[in-house]
Amino acid sequence: MQKQSFIIDGSAGKPILIDITFKKTNCPKNIVLFSHGFKGFKDWGPFPNIAEHFAENNFVFVKFNFSYNGTTIVNPMDFEDLDAFGNNNFSKELDDLGLVIDYLTTSKELNKEFKSNQITLFGHSRGGAISLLKSVEDDRIANVVSWASPSNFIDRLPKEEKAAKWKQTNVAYIYNGRTKQNMPMYYQFYENCIANADRLNIEKAVSNLKVPHLHIHGDADPTVLIEEAHNMKSWNKNTILHIIKDANHVFDSCHPYYLSKFPADLQKAIDVTIAFLKDN
Repeated sequence: MQKQSFIIDGSAGKPILIDITFKKTNCPKNIVLFSHGFKGFKDWGPFPNIAEHFAENNFVFVKFNFSYNGTTIVNPMDFEDLDAFGNNNFSKELDDLGLVIDYLTTSKELNKEFKSNQITLFGHSRGGAISLLKSVEDDRIANVVSWASPSNFIDRLPKEEKAAKWKQTNVAYIYNGRTKQNMPMYYQFYENCIANADRLNIEKAVSNLKVPHLHIHGDADPTVLIEEAHNMKSWNKNTILHIIKDANHVFDSCHPYYLSKFPADLQKAIDVTIAFLKDN
């Protein structure tokens, strides 16, 4: 098992920390590029264990921290840069993901291990939606997997009265129950969403997907309701929808993660994903 870390320039002046997990065979393997979700990071909960599991199944598993997710290069699992968190937006994340794809497709030091023309975009929650949007922007993508992802970004924005108050104060706070932090979101987030509504249209992206798509969702997800999964399936008859009965938003995973084996719901999601990738 090989694990390597890299730092590249992000889309708006902050660095992106990337790590790559694979079994060294000198034989090209398909790349699975994972995007974390909101208030997440690449090493949240079981993600490092998932990376190793995919590597054991002969994939190159790549995960990274979005440059404005609020963590730092020195402390990639702590939200130490709340100003960056507050200045994050979907456009920066889409651009960051594009830069990571650029790096993977041009890196000479790892080309013996990579099939650079076989990149799977894979994401959880918001990261899955970002992966879907990027899949219609970039023709280097072979397939896409979304777990517990929303079907609409714009509908989640506050309505006129709350948006006006947000504009007046320039900041709204999101409480992080795990870290006990009040995390700022600056009004630029709202402005960026409105200005880029077409680019952020998940319905349009899913409807126009030209690559295989697997969406996995728990029907007991309180964060992103199961109806959003049915939306995606209704927009594209080729989307494969796999519903896990009684599963929550994180498929029973947690952070910190000390379990010796994956929870049953998470194991189902992993098994279905790997089977999909081996078929596509």
